[in-house]
Amino acid sequence: MSAALINLAAEQKSAEVTDWSARIGWAVGLLVFIALVYWLMRQGWKWRGSLQSDLPELPQAPEAAAPGEVRLRLSGRYHGSTTAGQWLDRIVAHGLGVRSRVELTLTDAGVQVVRPGATDFFVPAGQLRAARLDKGIAGKVLAEGGLLILTWQHGERLLDSGFRSDRAAEHTAWVEAVNLMNQSVATDHTPTTDASTAATSDAPFTDASTAATDDAPLTTEGTAR
Repeated sequence: MSAALINLAAEQKSAEVTDWSARIGWAVGLLVFIALVYWLMRQGWKWRGSLQSDLPELPQAPEAAAPGEVRLRLSGRYHGSTTAGQWLDRIVAHGLGVRSRVELTLTDAGVQVVRPGATDFFVPAGQLRAARLDKGIAGKVLAEGGLLILTWQHGERLLDSGFRSDRAAEHTAWVEAVNLMNQSVATDHTPTTDASTAATSDAPFTDASTAATDDAPLTTEGTAR
């Protein structure tokens, strides 16, 4: 029994002592690394924003004009905007890179985008270009058809903005309504040709002097004699 007690005491004396200074050092190093990564990401975000400084301020809904009849509403999430056709070229200027909750309203005047905690904006009907279903935008990938993509003109850039409704079945109705509106706007802006101008342009050109010469009989002096 005494030998067992002696061995137990020896084991307790030889137990390793926790090196708290080393653990604290590792923890501080990890925190510094995380802070560095975050800082680099933030700098990259600012650099991208500076490259997009030519992008004008986001349009807002006109207060004086009547918004028109509400066609559709949607509640869901805004997942970001990119250069049209380039789903990884994120647009961050003017808060377009901030993901948020969203309330979409489609009227005859355009699309009102209300984002709690982020910048609201308005897409006039004349600047809407198309709507489609897709699966990814700005690093966000969902199931096929899981995103509603609105393509619109903003300044000199053509943008894709991605939304996901809380009820994904609503996406199809939005695609159909926006594309139908876009066709109507394009038809309204098609130039027409004046009827009198068309009639004049379609009439054949005839030189009067040439016609008179062609109609006169051909006579020579020798033949007359």
